[in-house]
Amino acid sequence: MQEQYQPSAVEPAAQAKWEAARIFNVAEDDSKPKYYCLSMFPYPSGKLHMGHVRNYTIGDVLSRFKLLNGFNVLQPMGWDAFGMPAENAAIDRKIAPAKWTYENIAYMRNQLKSLGFAFDWERELATCTPEYYRWEQLLFTKLFEKGVIYRKNGTVNWDPVDQTVLANEQVIDGRGWRSGAVIEKREIPMYYFKITDYAEQLLADLEGLNWPEQVKTMQRNWIGKSRGMTVRFAIADDSKQGLSGKDSEYLQVYTTRPDTLMGATYVAVAAEHPLATAAAVQNPDLQTFIAECKAGSVAEADMATMEKKGVPTGRYVVNPLNGDRLEVWIANYVLWGYGDGAVMAVPAHDERDFEFAHTFGLPIKQVIAVGDNQFDADQWQDWYSDKENGRLTASGEFDGMDFQTAFDAIAAKLQSLGAGEPKTQYRLRDWGISRQRYWGCPIPIIHCEHCGDVPVPADQLPVVLPEDVVPDGSGSPLARMPEFYETTCPKCGGAAKRETDTMDTFVESSWYQFRYMSPQFSDGMVAPKAAQYWQQADQYIGGIEHAILHLLYARFFTKLMNEENIVPVKEPFASLLTQGMVLQATYYRETESGKKQWFNPAEVDVQTDEKGRPVAAVLRADGQPVIIGGVEKMSKSKNNGVDPQELIDAYGADTARLFMMFASPPEQSLEWSDAGVEGAHRFLRRLWRTVFEYVKAGAPAKAFQGSQDGLDKALKELRHKLHATIVKVSDDYSRRQQFNTAIAAIMELLNQYDKTDTGSEQGRAVAQEVLETVTQLLWPIVPHICESLWSTLRPDTALWENGWPQADEAALVKSEIEIMVQVNGKLRGKITVAADADKATVEAAALATDGAIKFMDGKTPKKIIVVPGRLVNIVV
Repeated sequence: MQEQYQPSAVEPAAQAKWEAARIFNVAEDDSKPKYYCLSMFPYPSGKLHMGHVRNYTIGDVLSRFKLLNGFNVLQPMGWDAFGMPAENAAIDRKIAPAKWTYENIAYMRNQLKSLGFAFDWERELATCTPEYYRWEQLLFTKLFEKGVIYRKNGTVNWDPVDQTVLANEQVIDGRGWRSGAVIEKREIPMYYFKITDYAEQLLADLEGLNWPEQVKTMQRNWIGKSRGMTVRFAIADDSKQGLSGKDSEYLQVYTTRPDTLMGATYVAVAAEHPLATAAAVQNPDLQTFIAECKAGSVAEADMATMEKKGVPTGRYVVNPLNGDRLEVWIANYVLWGYGDGAVMAVPAHDERDFEFAHTFGLPIKQVIAVGDNQFDADQWQDWYSDKENGRLTASGEFDGMDFQTAFDAIAAKLQSLGAGEPKTQYRLRDWGISRQRYWGCPIPIIHCEHCGDVPVPADQLPVVLPEDVVPDGSGSPLARMPEFYETTCPKCGGAAKRETDTMDTFVESSWYQFRYMSPQFSDGMVAPKAAQYWQQADQYIGGIEHAILHLLYARFFTKLMNEENIVPVKEPFASLLTQGMVLQATYYRETESGKKQWFNPAEVDVQTDEKGRPVAAVLRADGQPVIIGGVEKMSKSKNNGVDPQELIDAYGADTARLFMMFASPPEQSLEWSDAGVEGAHRFLRRLWRTVFEYVKAGAPAKAFQGSQDGLDKALKELRHKLHATIVKVSDDYSRRQQFNTAIAAIMELLNQYDKTDTGSEQGRAVAQEVLETVTQLLWPIVPHICESLWSTLRPDTALWENGWPQADEAALVKSEIEIMVQVNGKLRGKITVAADADKATVEAAALATDGAIKFMDGKTPKKIIVVPGRLVNIVV
């Protein structure tokens, strides 16, 4: 054994040993309980970041712990490889996205391997390969034929320069994030998954998941179940011109507050609503406003914060309850495609309507009262929208009713008039998956003039995306490639055109958890035997930023696959752990143009006060001051990242892993600390030296076992600490998933080991037991060093074959215990008594301590309180 700890030698040797033994390569095995641990797979951006290191270390700790406990552990890794970042990088570099992606995968794979993660690399997959996306194309065709997927026009953000649809977050101040062009709203044909048909199931099945309550709440809110009422306002006789069919009969809205219907003073419709279109025919002002609305964002979040604008149409509808004529306004905050594209406005009891009514001088009519509160039409007060405590007023036959009573009575009234009915509605919208981009999975549909939209037959799948294309940023290259889109109709054999849109990359990440079960299976998405054995991921790990869309779509996809008898489960992830972010200080200067120039913390010297708080900083390169920013998530934009490779090269992978697990609990954010990294490395050097000193003193002994009656007091206490640590660390790894406290407990054990004389023959046996156990307990977190130390302590044996250490119940029973002695609630001493000492013995020993005698000052105790096993409080 080398005297000095050398990670550069230790870590490759350990990794080679695991690879030769194939301990992480698994197959179905009914003789063992299974454990499927999955971390969210990375996008192949080119380099790992510290968020990756933290995420995958958490999963690795859990996987290795389960492996030592006899589980058949599946921990796979792959690549979420399609998407716009690769396409944009390829445009900038004038190369094919495939080349950029596969090169990045190769580099990042080596980085992951250098960290020693227990991945089954034989199951590696990349979503951009035809072997992967072939199967989602096959499922797509089946679901299209069943009607679960449909095609319709959808309103999108259209960049007229790049000739592509942009996501809401890619529109900045009304312009394309890349081109700077003014964005247009366009209606284009898109494919949709009918996720809304599964809203109730997605909501109900949340209850059975072992997920953080915060995540389940976010999903519930996104699905957005509400009980309300459909209300139909008759179109006034003088407002029907240009309308036909039902559009000329009534305007329909959905409301969760039918109790306020008597207070409606206008209605607002989207720019695309038929009534708006009809009103604009002879009205240039309306046409201009409609064009302005259509150019705006289609994001709900933007609707909430944008300036509310509106124009009256001069058309009217009739309130079905009181016959009031309500003017119809076109408003920019009403979205077409969300519900009916129309809302009833009750300014007195809705803050948005209140603001709009004040802006445009519209009536405000109170119909809800709360106690003795006085209504002021000039000032919004929170009680105006109080549903719980309100009572109807100025509402005729409904006066005095509370919300629920009014809801039921108004529902009955509207139904009797044929003007409405109760309705349960969801905020969730169908999932539009069409993308007018190149680097994605081709949508397997053929457009035929005679046969319509025809799914590509199974024997013609996959529709392969050509990988040698170099995009230029002006729309999808596929739409300009006749060799790709020209084809024949599978039904009639006539000339036809292949769909050139590609799928949303959320599709690939919605089912990858099942493909890992049998990634080489060539007859379907998942091999039936593998699906039956692995069922679902027992543990899923990833950032909370994916708590809504990715997790929702993965749950939805699982239900679709279950209905197709592909998987036996309806939920993909039984348990979810959302790890916190990795944070780091930021430093910057402001340029003359007002922009911020960010500097990496490694380039900055920081001056601190007596409490260690930063008070000033200078750039090392020029000695000039920089501004100290906040502590923020590591990111390229703030230049505050730490390259994991530099950390591995300097300290080794185990130091990186240990720091990540010790700095904070997994679900909390972790603040980067160079001192913390140094501390982690010192601990590993100390661990190495502890074992070195032990073997230097003689050949490894046989670990202590059997009765400890012959041990001295110190060795018994050391064994008690050892086996109490086994119990705690086992609980920390499994139930609590708090790895920092597990590490702290092991550190405390080593502190006690250092204080204990283990020079005797029995002491050597106990020392061997302690050191063997420490390497087993730490193996999930710092596996390389533990592998090497185990080989020294137990030559020619494998750590993983010895399993997880079991606590010795006899060692956990203490013959003596230490009890605190208090006088009037203040600590004044300690006593050591037999563990089974009775109350009288404990009291007598406490009263005899020097501290008790001194602070009782000759007084007789009024009472003595004994808390068994913990303390004695003498009250005088």
